[in-house]
Amino acid sequence: MKLLWLRRDLRSVDNTALHSAIDGEEPVVAVFIATPAQWQKHHLAPMQADLIYRRLFELQRELQVLNIALLYEEVDDYADAAQQIATMAKQLNASAVLVNREYEINELQRDEMASQFCLEHQIEWRAYDDKCIIAPGSVKNKQGDYFKVFTPFKRAWLSQAAIPQILPTPISAHYGPIKDLDPLLWSEHRSFSYPRISSDHWVVEFDAIRAKLRQFCRDKVQNYHQQRDFPALDSTSALSPYLATGALSARQCMARLYAESQHIGLSEGAQTWLSEIIWREFYQHLIGFRPDLCKGKDFAPWGKYVSWWENSTAFERWQQGQTGFPIVDAAMRQLNKTGWMHNRLRMVVASFLTKDLHIDWRLGEQYFMQTLVDGDYASNNGGWQWCASTGCDGQPYFRIFNPTSQGERFDPKGDFIRQWIPELASLPDKYIHTPWKCPAVNSLSYPAPMVDHKVEREITLQLYKDAKDT
Repeated sequence: MKLLWLRRDLRSVDNTALHSAIDGEEPVVAVFIATPAQWQKHHLAPMQADLIYRRLFELQRELQVLNIALLYEEVDDYADAAQQIATMAKQLNASAVLVNREYEINELQRDEMASQFCLEHQIEWRAYDDKCIIAPGSVKNKQGDYFKVFTPFKRAWLSQAAIPQILPTPISAHYGPIKDLDPLLWSEHRSFSYPRISSDHWVVEFDAIRAKLRQFCRDKVQNYHQQRDFPALDSTSALSPYLATGALSARQCMARLYAESQHIGLSEGAQTWLSEIIWREFYQHLIGFRPDLCKGKDFAPWGKYVSWWENSTAFERWQQGQTGFPIVDAAMRQLNKTGWMHNRLRMVVASFLTKDLHIDWRLGEQYFMQTLVDGDYASNNGGWQWCASTGCDGQPYFRIFNPTSQGERFDPKGDFIRQWIPELASLPDKYIHTPWKCPAVNSLSYPAPMVDHKVEREITLQLYKDAKDT
């Protein structure tokens, strides 16, 4: 028997470890191990926890078709999970434990412990690269080092990448008798103690997820480069929660993109979306090369000298969408309500927190992870450091988003703002981005701008100059 340990790879299609486990000779049993104490340390969003919870039921049905039982266990942390997987493998008399690799430092340490425990029980440990299209560590510059700038990484990545071949649906395994482990079968009666917030807005059935991918690549991607920055438009793929939890693979995304473009080549919109997939790979590769990024370190050495301000009241107003800048507040309210935020707006609110409020990017990074249904450590860390100008290929520190002009440019009629800030819904277009200029401003139940952007911009320039000169 083989034991398949599922983590952030909650799918039966195009799953490297699963496909490798089914060889027609030995039975296969799958297990998911929840680690609520570890998740708490990692700030797992309750909405993402709910998405995982709901996805497990669908995955169980998919695995049943393959004669694979899905077991479930809950332990505190990764150290306990490493011990538990070896214990379960021994109880099942498993010949091997199969996993898809994760590249963050705690996950690497967990798997190192688990592999050692398995070795002590004479159980083979098999790990596969599955999370990225090209395995982290495989894309290097001419000096054999990792890329620190995205564009040359992208060129090198594209030179190595081929259109992915999606692993075919495997043949059914021999059903694995689990004997005394029957009580560990996944069901609604099992304890899933981590806090959950409804993720019902997000589908979890494989056919529905695949349909979203196909529809986007067929109907929307051609205009993606022109429409992706406008939050009032339904123009993005909205597939990030499925990539984050592994309900969908990056290979599936790339393969479908090319399948829809096979006769005409990739459109400009398709190439732009492919670039977003490569950004995801870039940050995942970076985490593999720079494990210290998982410890809250700035990528840029001078980043540690930035004098961040401590202002809990300002931070709370940012969190609650009460800054007085409509596009920032609408974005934060969208996040708090749906667990998701448009990518352009992620940059806008991150710039506002770090460069208008001068608050440490790590606080924003943590809040996003606590709230996002699509929270992925590598992408979240990379995005926040990019906006804070302390990261790999980060935005130059002297480029500071003006929250008002960003709103005027990307939500010109204020449609998005009106959707999320009902107290401004009746404002004329003329004042939707600058409600403080409206003659009837005193009748609005909306706060005045909490800062003067021009003033804060000059402060930021000095703070960063001082840090770089240190």
